[in-house]
Formats: sequence, C-alpha cells, structure tokens
Amino acid sequence: MASKVGMKFFKRTIRDVPLEGQTVLLRADYNVPLNEDGSVRDDFRIRASLPTVRYLLKHGCKVVIIAHLGRPESRDPKLSLEPAAQRLAELLGEPVRFVDRTIGEKARMAVKRAPKRSVIVLENLRFHKEEEANDEKFAKELAKTSGARYFVQDGFGVVHRDHASTAAITLQLPSVAGLLLEKEYVSIVSAMKHPKRPLVAVMGGAKVSDKIQVVDELVEKADRILIGGAMANTFFEEAGKPVGKSKFEDDQKETIKSIYRAVQAKENVKADQFIVLPTDVAVAVEVTPDAKRTVEAVEEVKSGDIILDIGDETAKAYSKILEFAGTVIWNGTLGYAELPAFAKGSEAVAQALADSPTVDSIVGGGDTADFVIHWDKKHGDSFSHVSTGGGASLELMAGQKLPGVEHLLDA
Repeated sequence: MASKVGMKFFKRTIRDVPLEGQTVLLRADYNVPLNEDGSVRDDFRIRASLPTVRYLLKHGCKVVIIAHLGRPESRDPKLSLEPAAQRLAELLGEPVRFVDRTIGEKARMAVKRAPKRSVIVLENLRFHKEEEANDEKFAKELAKTSGARYFVQDGFGVVHRDHASTAAITLQLPSVAGLLLEKEYVSIVSAMKHPKRPLVAVMGGAKVSDKIQVVDELVEKADRILIGGAMANTFFEEAGKPVGKSKFEDDQKETIKSIYRAVQAKENVKADQFIVLPTDVAVAVEVTPDAKRTVEAVEEVKSGDIILDIGDETAKAYSKILEFAGTVIWNGTLGYAELPAFAKGSEAVAQALADSPTVDSIVGGGDTADFVIHWDKKHGDSFSHVSTGGGASLELMAGQKLPGVEHLLDA
C-alpha cells in the first residue's frame, strides 16, 4: 500500500535510547476478544506489538510486558492475560514467561530469574483499581517489580487515558515510544495534516455525538465526507426524510445544522456534494440473523422499516468516489455489519480501498478495524494503516493531545 509522507515523530522512540542488554517495561495493548474456552479469538493487537517486541529482543533486552484485558472489578481468572501470553509465544516462535501477579515479590523474583534476553508477561493491570486511578504508588511498584531501566509505551489503544501505565509510570522511568505507537501517531496525523488530495472521509457507526469533534475537524480539512451507518439516519431525520423504526439521535439537530453552516462557510463548495448522504438504503423489519435485506430509495422508507445498511447504488457511488481519492480516512462501519446481509456497504468500501493501492487508506480502530481485519484475506495489509485504537484514533483525528504520548521524552 501507499507509504506515509516523512513526518517526524515529536517524541523519543526505542531507536533513540541505548537499550542494549537493558530490562525494559513495555506497555502493550492486549485487550483482545477471547473465545468461550478462554483462547484468543482475534490476535490483531498482539500481532501489532511484534515489531517492538522483536526490536527489543534483537537488542538483547529483558522485556517485561504489562497490559490490561476487559473491565474486571477485581481479580477475575476469566480475564487473565495468560492466553494472550501464550498467543504471543506462538507468534514470536519463542518462550514467553507468564506471571500471575502484576506487582510484588513473586513477580519481581520471576522477572529477576528470567534470562537476560527474554519476554515476561505480567498479569492484567486492571486487577488493581490503582491502574485506572493513575496511582503513583502503584506505578512505583510496577517500576520496582520490573527492575526496568526504561519504560516503553506501545499501547496506542490506551494513550488517550491518564492511567498508572500511561501517565504515573513516566515519572518513575525514562519513557519512550514503541514502534507501533510511533506508526499509529504518524499515520493518523499525516493523513489529517498533510494528506494526498483529495482527502475523503467515510464516517459511519451509530452516533454523530461520538464523532462530532472529528466531523468538525474533517469539515475543515477534507474534500468530501461520505456518511453511512446509523449516523446517516440522524442526518435523514434532520432533513425531514423518513427513517421508519431506525435508530437515530433526536438531540443532534443543532449539531447537524452547525456542521452544514461550517460547510457553507467553505469556498467553492456545495454542501450536498461535500457531505454525501446515501440515496438508497437496505432495510429489514427486524434485526435477526435471518432478516431479509430489501433495498429502497431513501424517500421510500416505510414506517415499519429499520435501516441497516447503505443501498447498492450508494455503495457503487461511494466506491467510485474512493477510487479517485488520494487519502481516505474511514471510521465506523456503514451498516449493521455483524449480520452478513447488512455488511455489504462496508464490504464495498473495503474492496474499493483494497483495489486502489495508490490511496493512503487509514482505517480507524474499534469496530471498523475488527470488520476489515476479518474481511481482509491479508489480515489488514490491504490498507495503508489499520489502527489498533478506537477512542485514541478518534481523539487524534480530532486534533486532541493524547496524555500517554505527551508524557514521553521529547525527541
């Protein structure tokens, strides 16, 4: 896929410090979905951490990995990081030691006894409520337990939060970015600040309210915005078009008016060509695995219909626009993509991007990333960049500062 423009990252990375033979505390994002039997269902985030882990091993480091999984109230064996550690060992092709403690003597001794060049995964950070409280004492314990010389932040999915493993820890150890964090930051910020034109944004998902800051930013920077998902219903509703029994937000009228006002303030831009809405939609009368897909013009939506995807004509039109784009930022599926019958719009967009290798395609994290990773035979490599972070990628696109990045050493 197209390569990114050479934007310089403003923080120090693992390439900028003398790591040779050092013990390193690495914050990764192993918040992965599990199967019923506890095994890892999707290893996308674990794979994304491999370049950093391999780099550290190549430099003879002892790599102590900390991460979280789910939202445990306290210690919960169902949310242990052991399956993630096992999957990491399979992907690395070498042993990974798992310790069922995050801090304390047992974990400290396990790290100490591990060979110089090795990987150790500590138990789920969120088994300790101090993690989310950004507790300084807990951060001190993490540093002491690991015996680390450096802290490496590579958990892009968590850097928009001030937690012990993103903020407090940086007061304990010299802190630098891993290769994934650098790649995420540079890919997303380059697309927003120095895009190859035209820059086309595809915005889907459920809510306008979740993405309003990103939409504001894109109105300023993009050349076109294509709207889908339940988000489109809120635009239809505001325009007085029928939405049947579809989901929409009834408190976003003012938001949508302000979006259009901002578009109208742009020079030489027609609002309806800049913000592109579906002309046809796929509907069903119920949301069930065997729901029947029917395509209707937007004006023809009936009172019992639930809009669950963009229609075939819209999918064709969107694909055509994307073919001629220079940069595409995609955040949010265009329909109820969990049901194959209503994943067609999202599949069309994914196909259009995969078929256009010269387009810089940035896929926002969360549901959109999950969707393309499972759709793509190349596990995401058909796109320039698939983000591992949902909230973090949205905040970065919206031009916000990410605490977990800001706290690292400046370049």
